[in-house]
Amino acid sequence: MSLFDAFSYQGKRVLVVGGATGMGNATARLALDAGAEVVVMDYATCDLPGVTAIGLNLADKASIDAAVAECGGTLDALFACAGVADGPGIERINFIGHRYLIDRLRDSAMLPRGSAIGFISSAAGLAWRSNMVQLNEFLDVADFETAAAWTVDNGCAHYMFTKQAVCAYVAREAMSLVSEGIRVNAICPGPTDTPLAQANAELWLDFGADYRAKVGVDAATPLEQAYPLLFLCSAAASVVSGITMVTDSGYLSAGITEVFPAGTPMAKMLLDG
Repeated sequence: MSLFDAFSYQGKRVLVVGGATGMGNATARLALDAGAEVVVMDYATCDLPGVTAIGLNLADKASIDAAVAECGGTLDALFACAGVADGPGIERINFIGHRYLIDRLRDSAMLPRGSAIGFISSAAGLAWRSNMVQLNEFLDVADFETAAAWTVDNGCAHYMFTKQAVCAYVAREAMSLVSEGIRVNAICPGPTDTPLAQANAELWLDFGADYRAKVGVDAATPLEQAYPLLFLCSAAASVVSGITMVTDSGYLSAGITEVFPAGTPMAKMLLDG
């Protein structure tokens, strides 16, 4: 055994929600290569060799219950990667369904001490701190259907609010989870070349293009986002919990500090809402 084994997933069992495509698929592939037994839950068909694939509709409580029952056993890591850009049920798919799934896993003792949860958030959620009053009101609504109705009634059934909810949940729930021996973190990717991003290329992939051109980097690949996500759920990150790690090649920091002045207005908007 070596000190570096803390980064390994050898002998571990992980669940990747949204593992059929994009960053979720890269996460599943990387976990396999790191030695894990991998279960993928997704609405889309997953044809990744070597994984156990389970159908899942995060907008439907019954589907989540059935998927958890089919999965069974215990998990060393849960990667919450599924998400949509818009459309009916976005509040369920991007957050409420993930939270319900986590609650079912906790209730079923499927996330034992030493396990970890990793979410994929978004720059759209970075202003969560300035919206904590509303987010706390929402997060206090524990029931699946009532929470979904709350978002609709309050005009919050949209991408930005769901990603703010992810960041706020990670920060707010970290203490409760760590008391159970479970860590929770998230990554906040910069523009990443995924099928979802390609479908919204003018908005998502053009974002920060001037910064990337100046520093000489490309939009991230899904695998480049999977690396920090796997680190956060590895034993090597045992003292890291409750954070959203910004993985954007330095764009936000350059804007905040005004070393890239063109990015400063966007950085302020993303952080202040």
